[in-house]
Amino acid sequence: MSLQPESKSRFRATITDVARKAGVSIATVSRVINQTAPVAPGTVAHVQAAIAELNYRPQSAARVLASQKTNTIGLLFPEISGDFVSPLLRGIEAEARESGFALLVYATQGGDAVSDTRPQPLGEHNTDGVVIFVGSLPEKELFRFNQIGFPVVLVYRSSPNGLSIPCVTIENKEGARTLVDHLIEIHGYRRIAFLVGQEGHEDSYWREMGYRESLKAHDISFDPELVSVGGFDREVARAAVERWLREGLVFDAVFAADDDSAIGVLIALHDAGKRVPEDIAVVGFDDIALSRYLTPPLTTVRAPTEQVGREAIKQLVRLIRGESVEPLVLLPTQLVIRHSCGCT
Repeated sequence: MSLQPESKSRFRATITDVARKAGVSIATVSRVINQTAPVAPGTVAHVQAAIAELNYRPQSAARVLASQKTNTIGLLFPEISGDFVSPLLRGIEAEARESGFALLVYATQGGDAVSDTRPQPLGEHNTDGVVIFVGSLPEKELFRFNQIGFPVVLVYRSSPNGLSIPCVTIENKEGARTLVDHLIEIHGYRRIAFLVGQEGHEDSYWREMGYRESLKAHDISFDPELVSVGGFDREVARAAVERWLREGLVFDAVFAADDDSAIGVLIALHDAGKRVPEDIAVVGFDDIALSRYLTPPLTTVRAPTEQVGREAIKQLVRLIRGESVEPLVLLPTQLVIRHSCGCT
């Protein structure tokens, strides 16, 4: 099944419409939007209300003069940090450049940059389409983009109910299950602790489902005491393992939902005098560049992160060009065996 890009809404509010609605001059609206001169608070409120009601978004002169094209692709991230981000950005930048597009990147800090009265920093006014990373934009803005037919591709999250926005992600559940199967079948571990990722992230949910399915398939009861939050963050994961050890929790392996939190696990175990893998095995997910150089080298699941970035741009370029795209691109993962699980 393929998705066809929707046609843009025929009506798009102009600055003249906003001025008329607010009962002020076009110059006043411009001053409010661009903050180029003082405007009375009451007038600002009227203009902002008109902007919200008309769903007005300023149009750049360059876009209008270039036949509605900027030859630019936008990328919205909640936060640009961590070893995971580098290969994703590398894939996005390389594919955009090879496709003839410039790239604008904006960190939204969880979507806080968006409000009803302030324009979205990346959108139809300065790009031809946007790749949106999980957690970087409120759903109401996704609905607005969809309503006006603006090209959007989601990364690591599925389309909200009621929308048909293409998504690029990875096979999380099967990768996690294969990893836990290895811990059970090859090494005989039964008390396998799990550090979940961030709340609301689909990657975290499906990795936990893989963990649970493996336990069930091997007649191992799910123990909620063996599950804590790692948050895709090494310090959060470190604190969780330190708490487990203080409380005397018994476990013979830890599955961290990503490699960054697995590093936190290794630090906590080392500080507590625990040997890995002799006392407790540790495994992760993603196979970031650092994983092979850890002590011991980390057993993990290799995710095609750079390929995700490239595929997201390929899908977005097809949308921009009016071509059909796949509603879901699901890329495979691969188990990578190293020493941290007990293998030599």
